[in-house]
Amino acid sequence: MATVNLKINGINVTAESGQTILEAARNAGIYIPTLCYLKGITKSGACRVCLVEVKNGRTLLSACTTPVSEGMEVFTNSERVLKGRRNSVELIMSNHNKNCLSCKRNQNCELQRLCEELGIRENQFEGEHTKPSFDDFSNGIVRDTSKCVLCGRCIDTCKKVQGLGILGFENRGFNTIVAPIYNQSFANVNCMQCGQCVINCPVGALTEKENITEVVKALNDPTKTVIVQTAPAVRASLGEEFGMPIGSRVTGKMAAALRRCGFDRVYDTNFGADLTIMEEGNELLERVTHGGVLPMFTSCSPGWIRYIEFEYPELLPHLSSAKSPHMMLGAMVKSYWAERHGIDPKDIYVVSIMPCIAKKSEIDRPECNTSGYQDVDAVLTTRECARLIKMFGVEFEELPDEGFDEDLFGDYTGAAVIFGASGGVMEAALRTVKQKLDGQKLEKVDFEACRGMAGVKEAEIDLNGTKIWIAVTSSMTAAKPLLEEVKAGTSKYTFIEVMGCPGGCINGGGQSIIPSRIKNGKLGMGYRELRMKALYDEDAMQTLRVSSDNVQIQDLYKNYLGEPGSELAEKLLHTSYTPKERFKI
Repeated sequence: MATVNLKINGINVTAESGQTILEAARNAGIYIPTLCYLKGITKSGACRVCLVEVKNGRTLLSACTTPVSEGMEVFTNSERVLKGRRNSVELIMSNHNKNCLSCKRNQNCELQRLCEELGIRENQFEGEHTKPSFDDFSNGIVRDTSKCVLCGRCIDTCKKVQGLGILGFENRGFNTIVAPIYNQSFANVNCMQCGQCVINCPVGALTEKENITEVVKALNDPTKTVIVQTAPAVRASLGEEFGMPIGSRVTGKMAAALRRCGFDRVYDTNFGADLTIMEEGNELLERVTHGGVLPMFTSCSPGWIRYIEFEYPELLPHLSSAKSPHMMLGAMVKSYWAERHGIDPKDIYVVSIMPCIAKKSEIDRPECNTSGYQDVDAVLTTRECARLIKMFGVEFEELPDEGFDEDLFGDYTGAAVIFGASGGVMEAALRTVKQKLDGQKLEKVDFEACRGMAGVKEAEIDLNGTKIWIAVTSSMTAAKPLLEEVKAGTSKYTFIEVMGCPGGCINGGGQSIIPSRIKNGKLGMGYRELRMKALYDEDAMQTLRVSSDNVQIQDLYKNYLGEPGSELAEKLLHTSYTPKERFKI
C-alpha cells in the first residue's frame, strides 16, 4: 500500500495514502479531540472540534475529514487551533442544558471532558435555546434534545450498525433536533430498543429509562422477597463503572455487592442460560428430526426479536419459541422456587441485571407471564446496577469475592457464561446437542468457529454423522443478508444465532459506556474483545462446561418439568411472537 510522509507538530509521520489527518495522528500517538467522529461509523466534521492547522492553509481544517498528503505539515495545538476549538465547544455549550450535576452522564460526558481539556469555565455565548423535546414513553430509551449536540452519531449508528435509520435531523437551522420521524416517540416507531444509539451518544441526550426507584422501593418492602439475577456479560463490564480496567471479570465482587444491597437471593442468570440450551437444543432436534421449520433462529436477544417482528414478520416461524434466560429463570422463581419455599408468587419481586436496554421492554410482553405472574418485575442495566451499588454505599473494589446463592438455581456451566459473547449461544447449544447425539462425553467442547468479532461466522458441524451448517451474526446490518437468503428460500443453514448488538451482549446498550477517546484510539485488544475474553476465561475455569451436565438442571427436570419440551416446560419456558407495525402516527 502506498504511503505518505508528513509532519505533525514537527514529528515525522508515515501514514497510509487515503488516511485522514486524525487517523495518521492517532496511529502516531498524537491525540486530537473529537465529538462527532465515531470510528468506522461517522466522520462528518460537523462539530469542528478536531480542528487542525496545515502550514500555509488559509483556514483551519477538520482532522477527521481531511486526507493526508505528501509533505504536509500539521499543527494540532497552535494558538490558532486552540482558539478555534474553544469557539466550537463554546458555541455548542451555548445551546446546551448545563444541568451536569443531575445528568446521568456526569463525569462520563465527552462535552464535559472537552470543556475541561480546553479550559472553558464561563459561558462565552448566551442567548435563546432551541425548543426542547423530551420523550420517555418507551420502556427503554429516554430522549432529551436539550442536551443534544447534533453530532449525528446516533443517526449513523442506527442506520449503519442496525440498518434501520429511525433517527434523523428534524426541522432546519436553529430549530434542528434529532428525533424519530415527525418527532415521534421511540415507543411509536420500529425501534429495536437495542440502545446502540445510547452508548454512542457523547452526552446525556439519549439514556436508558431508569428503574432504580422501583427496585429500592421493593427492597424496603417487608412483604416482598426480592430476588436478583445477573446476566453473563455484566461481570465483564460492571468493574469499569468503578474504575477497574476494561474487561475485568468481577463475578465474585458483583455477587457480594448485590447481597449487601439487601437482595434476599442473588442468582446467576447462567442457570437460566443452561435451561435455555436444554429447551432450545431440544427444539432444534425436534425440528431436524420431524421436518420442522428450518433454519431455526435463536431467540435470546430481545432487540433482535423486536427487529424481526417489525422488519421480517414472515420469518417469525423460524424463531425458537424458547424464552430468553432471564425470563426462564424468572418463571422458575415464581413457580418451582416459590412452591419449594412456600412463598406466594405475588410476594416475590424479581430483578434482572442486564447488559441490554431492550430487556426493559421484554419483561412487559404479555406472553411472558405464563406462571400467572410477570416473569421479571424490573430490569436494571449494568450502569444502573453500578448506581444502585454506589447509592447503597458499598465499596465495590474492597469487597471479597463471594459466590451466588446455591439453593435450587446456584449451579451453572461454562457454556452458560459464554452466552454474553456473539457465538456463545450457538457454541453452548452445539456442546449439548452434539454430546446428546454422540451418546458420550465430549472430548473437545470448544467450537472456535463460533468465536470472534466477524460480522458473520459459519461452520459445517458433524452431529453423529449428520452434517449441518450453522451461522453466527450480530447487528442487523450483518444479519440482513442471512435473513434475505432465508426469505428467498436459498439458505443452506440449519441453525442461526442472531444477536442485536455488535459482538453480542458484551457490547449491549446497557453496558458501561466506553469514552470515544478509547473507542477511537489505539487500545491493543479492543474493548469488546477484552470483555469477550473475560467470559471465555471464566468458561475455561468451570469444571462443567456442557449445559446438560448441570446437576441442578437435571434435578429441575426430574422433580418438576419432566423433560425438555414437556407440556409444563412449554407453558413456563416458551413464548410466541407477533408482527408489529412500523409506525403509529
